[in-house]
Amino acid sequence: MTTILEGRGVRFRVWAPKRKSVKVVLNGGSFSLKAGPRGYFSGEVATASAGSLYQFKLDSDDRLYPDPESRFQPEGPHGPSMVIDPKAFHWTDGRWKGIEPQGQILYELHLGTFTSEGTWNAARAQIKELASLGITTIELMPVAEFSGRWGWGYDGVNLFALYHHYGSPDEAKQFINEAHSLGLGVILDVVYNHFGPDGNYIKSFADEYFTDKYENDWGEAINFASAPVREFYLANAAYWIEEFHFDGLRLDATQDIHDTSAVHILAAITQRIRKAAGKRKIYVVAENEPQHSFIAHAVGEGGQGIDALWNDDFHHSAIVALAGRREAYYTDYHGSPQEFISAAKYGYLYQGQRYKWQQKRRGAPALDLSPWNFISYLQNHDQIANSGRGERPNKVTAPALYRAMSAVLMLGPATPMLFQGQEFGATTPFFYFCDHTGKLRDMVHTGRRKFLAQFRSLAQTEMQNVFANPGDPATFQSSKLNLKERDSNTQAYSLYKDLIRLRREDPVLSNPTPRGVDGAVLSATALVLRYFGPDNNDRLLIVNLGADLHLDPAPEPLLAPPRDHHWNVLWSSEDPKYGGTGTFPPDSDDNWRIAGQSALVLAPAQDKNKETN
Repeated sequence: MTTILEGRGVRFRVWAPKRKSVKVVLNGGSFSLKAGPRGYFSGEVATASAGSLYQFKLDSDDRLYPDPESRFQPEGPHGPSMVIDPKAFHWTDGRWKGIEPQGQILYELHLGTFTSEGTWNAARAQIKELASLGITTIELMPVAEFSGRWGWGYDGVNLFALYHHYGSPDEAKQFINEAHSLGLGVILDVVYNHFGPDGNYIKSFADEYFTDKYENDWGEAINFASAPVREFYLANAAYWIEEFHFDGLRLDATQDIHDTSAVHILAAITQRIRKAAGKRKIYVVAENEPQHSFIAHAVGEGGQGIDALWNDDFHHSAIVALAGRREAYYTDYHGSPQEFISAAKYGYLYQGQRYKWQQKRRGAPALDLSPWNFISYLQNHDQIANSGRGERPNKVTAPALYRAMSAVLMLGPATPMLFQGQEFGATTPFFYFCDHTGKLRDMVHTGRRKFLAQFRSLAQTEMQNVFANPGDPATFQSSKLNLKERDSNTQAYSLYKDLIRLRREDPVLSNPTPRGVDGAVLSATALVLRYFGPDNNDRLLIVNLGADLHLDPAPEPLLAPPRDHHWNVLWSSEDPKYGGTGTFPPDSDDNWRIAGQSALVLAPAQDKNKETN
């Protein structure tokens, strides 16, 4: 990485143990770097400065290479690197204290499709709306440099450089600085399990970055047993916290981050970034498909210090309930009331039981984790794209049913996460897209069709022929949000505004505690969750995913109000302003009647005869 020296130019340093000589080429000149211990080369160039474009010449290779630790690639991963002054930006967030693991409402955002422009500056103009909505933390999909004009970002090749089509490093810093001024945290999705297939020159410097000791779903596994490789990733993690003031990281596909060191690399990362943040609170999220819940334990307790885990179990149950399809990885879910009760109480549904789809056991015990250790969602980038047509759940289910399920998401004790546009009922699709050329483009398209063929319906020829081509510009363009839907989809927007406000402001729902909720199945399609508050100030969340339900008798103690109180409707998914058909009191002399495809929040109110005594 480069270091700007006050009045003395720039110091260059690179790890290239497979090379005998390394030169830095810039300003029409070539400057030899001095070989040092363990394969590092370094040297100072007096004529270099911020903005200088440079490349490395390795031995007698004909081509020139970008810096593996480049801060910016203005012409993309195949072009020269640029010297960036990390101290040039003037931060104004000195009072920002970071974010806690409890009390978050996450918002997953893809910078290239969040706005029509797809830039840091364009996104910055929109985040005030997210703050006013009640979002607490933006989770940015990867922004490290990758090849092509568009992509998801999970095939990054220059891990320290921001994707050049999004804008400059200072524009990224301005985005984060303004988010902090609005009370918004920002965490970054990082990919530490593989490098992308195009523009990756890392092997030209060192073969030790990779190992064939482990299988990897995405490419060659990273060799974290190598001390310099390990330091490369630790430095990268700290870089985002120190230089960009990110409030934490979301670690992609941690099941493919293999390490047998005494301190696992994930634990080392969490320790390094917390140290880098100083007094700021850092939030670390992990995606872990096999649900190794122990990584959310403290490092000293055999874990890796992760704060929260994506919970696919909740998503899969919800989609089965909404769409009624149980193909592929939805096979082991019923979308039943008991599943939502168990998810509310214990997070993962699979904590070591047999899992038919994978023909093995899934998960690890997680009964000791807290509600905020789990992140629930109805939408994310993967799951929308895997629907075949890139359709969101609100497009494939009944509106009333979707409103009810939105209440389960937003009012459940786990940390909720929205995917961009979900808050206003976005109807735009979100496809898998990447801009490769030649054989790689065809391979990606073929691979995508093969992947989706795990779904019986999507394996059929009539569906295989309609999948959007990831390399088609139209696939990327159609995935961009239409922000005008904020104004046209007022019912959906009102729904999420009120649910977020209720979650953040209600004294009981805003403070979920371990074992602070219990639940019961009311019918094959209905459930009740009871949130226990101080002084009997409890809340009931009643959800009916099926037809109208008449409970008479109603032998369920969780339905009973506190002594000398009755239940009042605090919120209903059938409010007309959301497109609903009105709400009747569910508990009356006719016993309990619960409207079909609805959700209700009830709060206790003191009986009148007790008020006058």
